[in-house]
Amino acid sequence: MIIASSASATNRIMRIPCYHYRVTCAKLSTEFLNSDDGLSAGLSIAALAKLASPNRKQYHGSRDNCQKAGRMTRPNFLFMIADDHRHSALGALGIEAVSTPVFDKLIADGTCFTQAHIMGSTSGAVCMPSRGMLMTGRGLFDTPDPLPDDAPLLPELLRQNGYTTFGTGKWHNRRGSYARCFGESGKVFFGGMDDQFAMPVNDFDPAGDYPPEDSYIADGYSTTIFSDEMIDFLNARGDEDDQPFFAYIAFTSPHDPRTPPAPYDEMYDPEDIQLPPNFVPEHPFDIGIRDIRDELLAGYPRGEDEIKRHIADYYGMISHMDMDIGRILAALDARGLSENTIVIYTSDHGLGVGQHGLMGKQNLYDHSMRIPLIMRGPGIPRGMSCDALLYLLDMYPTLLELAGIDVPEDCDGHSLAALLNRVTTKHRRQIFSAYQGVFGHPRGQPWQRSIKDERNKLIQTVVNGEETWQLFDLAADAHERINLIDQPVYEKLAQRLRASLRDRQTRAKDPLLTGG
Repeated sequence: MIIASSASATNRIMRIPCYHYRVTCAKLSTEFLNSDDGLSAGLSIAALAKLASPNRKQYHGSRDNCQKAGRMTRPNFLFMIADDHRHSALGALGIEAVSTPVFDKLIADGTCFTQAHIMGSTSGAVCMPSRGMLMTGRGLFDTPDPLPDDAPLLPELLRQNGYTTFGTGKWHNRRGSYARCFGESGKVFFGGMDDQFAMPVNDFDPAGDYPPEDSYIADGYSTTIFSDEMIDFLNARGDEDDQPFFAYIAFTSPHDPRTPPAPYDEMYDPEDIQLPPNFVPEHPFDIGIRDIRDELLAGYPRGEDEIKRHIADYYGMISHMDMDIGRILAALDARGLSENTIVIYTSDHGLGVGQHGLMGKQNLYDHSMRIPLIMRGPGIPRGMSCDALLYLLDMYPTLLELAGIDVPEDCDGHSLAALLNRVTTKHRRQIFSAYQGVFGHPRGQPWQRSIKDERNKLIQTVVNGEETWQLFDLAADAHERINLIDQPVYEKLAQRLRASLRDRQTRAKDPLLTGG
């Protein structure tokens, strides 16, 4: 359901200015319900504004091939996406002891979706398909790498319909697709991970080639480098700019190497870190990922002190990113752009960091599949929390509708407009997730599948032909610690969820069923 934080907050809610709905909100509501898814806290805004560096160099870009749009008739979009930021690592949620004053204010001023998920991954590099699904609006098994030429990408569509599109940060979906999306660019990192203090980047290439040999090591810390590029873009916006913009920044934080810059490297004392309730030295059974890179970041069995050190560094990177996002938002305010800009913050996936004895995100537990999703701006309800089940790829049709652009018919995402307009409190009835089981001989490698509704979750894992089932009552066991699969009282529930899982696999064209 959607809950207002106060009566006054409810009275402040504005209806979303959707400029060109394909269908009415009432019809959208019916479609959703009948669908197949059923720095320090003491920094002032004034201080952040100074950090925004209004005299820095200007961004580079070209506005060729962009159609003129009516002056400020459509919202701007500032889209910020992190790497490895799990849903619960936000101070305002009160789940983890991490300091995030900027995120907390963003939540207070906007809407926080607490049940946002990714659909999973076809490989250990979970970020690639996750970001691909966001950009195409298509499901996991319809999002190959590289992204297909016939898939209209989100920034590409916005660009074709009069938006200035600017990008900076990580792009792990090939250079060609980046060139299609962004007519202007700051520094961009074409990779999965690297040294946070020595990030290889490319500058804007008007030809759109971004040759690898033109990359160089940027001076500074990655989060700050990319934040400065975004601030440059915002500061360069003049009164004569009559095109709305889509500005996209993709942080490499808090992905490892977990090396927060000073003073954030000492912000959290490992001795003060509380281990998560579902911490165990080792996962209770083999899920086929024991020897992948992410899991080898800590020794076996997991030591409490080692995990606390990892969590302290993880929190330090998040708090530092929180500060830099504050600088970006201060620049947005200073340029007078906030009133017509919808701000979105999210992540490409979560992370274990000791939960269930796991370090990475190559699993289907909530700590890896659930992500933060926050929206703030004109028409976005203030101080609202929405627990409707949804996917990150649902942002694709949402932003297109808010921009007044037709949504492609083959889009698998469902717009959140009806939720934001409070036409409905429901979105998807179930969340289907998958990990691996697609390359070569899909039945011959470890794989995982899951189905989740508003209360229950079923996970199927197959390793070397050995099948393991897990059933969790999320209402009573949010940390997924108690497996109910062998309890007779839950037999009918398990059967029902197994049938739902099979149905969702069929609808999603799961290669495990098709053999593709």
